[in-house]
Amino acid sequence: MFRLLFWIALIAAAVWLWRRFNRPASAKPQADTAEPSAPPMVRCAQCGVHVPRDTALADAQRWYCSQAHLEQDAHSGER
Repeated sequence: MFRLLFWIALIAAAVWLWRRFNRPASAKPQADTAEPSAPPMVRCAQCGVHVPRDTALADAQRWYCSQAHLEQDAHSGER
C-alpha cells in the first residue's frame, strides 16, 4: 500500500513540476504593464463622497463634489 501511495505522489509531483516549467512566456506577468496610479481623491465636505481632486471644487480648506453642495454648505455656515 505504501508503494502505491509513493508512486502516486511521485507522479503527481513530476506532472506539477513539468506544467510549472513549461508554461508559455506570455502567461507570466510583466512588470512594465502596470496600471497607472489613481489620481488623488478628496472627500466632499457635504455628503462624504470621494471624488478626484482635479474635478472637485475647493473653498478654503474644504472640498466639494458639486456646486450645489458647495452652496448648501456655505448657506448652512451662515446661521
